[in-house]
Amino acid sequence: MLQVRPSLYSRVLRPIMNLATLHRENHTEAKVQVSDNVAINYVQSGSGDKSVLLMPGALGSAWTDFKPQIEMLPQLLPNHTIIAWDPPGYGKSRPPAREFGLDFFQKDASYAVDLMRALGRPKFSILGWSDGGITGIIVAGRFADCVENLIIWGAGAYLNAEEEKALKAIRDVQKWSPRMREPMEKVYGVEEFRKLWAAWVDAAAAIYKDCKGDFCCAEVNQVKAPTFILHGKKDPMIAAEHIPYLRERIQGCKYYEFPEGKHNIHLRYAEEFNKLVAEFLLQKS
Repeated sequence: MLQVRPSLYSRVLRPIMNLATLHRENHTEAKVQVSDNVAINYVQSGSGDKSVLLMPGALGSAWTDFKPQIEMLPQLLPNHTIIAWDPPGYGKSRPPAREFGLDFFQKDASYAVDLMRALGRPKFSILGWSDGGITGIIVAGRFADCVENLIIWGAGAYLNAEEEKALKAIRDVQKWSPRMREPMEKVYGVEEFRKLWAAWVDAAAAIYKDCKGDFCCAEVNQVKAPTFILHGKKDPMIAAEHIPYLRERIQGCKYYEFPEGKHNIHLRYAEEFNKLVAEFLLQKS
């Protein structure tokens, strides 16, 4: 039986610059308009010619999901600029409110490409965690000319029956402990987080019902970019079957496993994780 704990989810998917730009040491945070009603918040660190886009998990944002990468990767990748985004409707990329539908991963993929084009960085590598890994696969499959390298972890191409059942069991965040809810309540507020998480679970359940759980199976077979799959062997968030599924279909992909790792290997083992990522990207430069 797949065991899913709320604590892991709680950690957890023509530029017009906002004049209120925030500087954190050598990090810059700003917004860029990518459509008439969507402005995307992003954090940028480093100053290299090459680009890396960090894609967060469900309800996640740049700082909640990627603080160690934003702060450490520029030192390991001096020839890269690191960009972490808040997907539309998440974090500081609000308003507008998040829209969920059967194609919300595909819409995020298009917005990610729009963001990087608006920033003048139309070719980039992707680091995608959980929901961000799914979105990253879609970008790499549908916009192959844009993606130089793909790095994913904690992601599957589909949702199986056990996973769908486990998600429904934790749909109501009021049943979580206050400690488990706190990180996301700080970002969204108590009521907004409750509604947003329930909407995400309902959207995943709808994909399971109406699309046979298919998140990005077609795109997996279309990935051409050099790919690195990292995995926490004790990850309770995704079924073990997802790893061989991806490895069999993404030709020539590299694989690394953290024997004691769970869902948040990039946070729990940040130093080792960052070094592995940097080595992979430098080899491909």
